[in-house]
Amino acid sequence: MTTLAEAWRGVHWYLRELTGETQYDRYVERHAREHPGAQPLSRREFERRRIDGQEPKPGSRCC
Repeated sequence: MTTLAEAWRGVHWYLRELTGETQYDRYVERHAREHPGAQPLSRREFERRRIDGQEPKPGSRCC
């Protein structure tokens, strides 16, 4: 039974990494370390900024 539980934890970890879910967790940890006492962005705000940062810059294309 332990092997099955370990396999599930591995799959769960992999899926969270693959979907980017762990990025917010890492952000919150880093924010708490670098800005103690300050309120971090909500998950919604974090995801919005992350998605906005992925959009191509309109002025960066040549054509």
